[in-house]
Amino acid sequence: MSVRERTFLMVKPDGVKRQLIGNVVTRLEAKGLKLVAMKMMQIAPEMAEQHYGEHKGKPFFNGLIEFITSGPVVAMVWEGDNVVEMVRTLIGATDPRKAGPGTIRGDLAVFTGKNLVHGSDSTESAHREINLFFPEGGIYEYMLPVESSLYDE
Repeated sequence: MSVRERTFLMVKPDGVKRQLIGNVVTRLEAKGLKLVAMKMMQIAPEMAEQHYGEHKGKPFFNGLIEFITSGPVVAMVWEGDNVVEMVRTLIGATDPRKAGPGTIRGDLAVFTGKNLVHGSDSTESAHREINLFFPEGGIYEYMLPVESSLYDE
């Protein structure tokens, strides 16, 4: 069984508090993507600083860390062909006002600071974020019955 591309997706504290976890999962499953790891967790400030390290020194950095550590998140790993690009399309633009209808942020979010989800922006970021949030493994390999209908093999 060949492993397809993987990406990291997180439902942020606002999405958890608004009970949108199932909605997010359903949208990605309906697209044909495969969930291979998931856990609910509280992010420690040190981990948040690692996760958002590229924003260190920017004026919004402290607020970003404060927000992402304000409640539980749901961390996930998704698998599929071109999954990084596909998930970015499904979640929509960072600013919900610019996110198209039919996207998670376009349909469900209102404010950039509380835009419900985080998705890796590249395969390199996905690899780094997956290793940060799932250092102990817990990523499963299995076949979906529909995979032969989704991909040319």
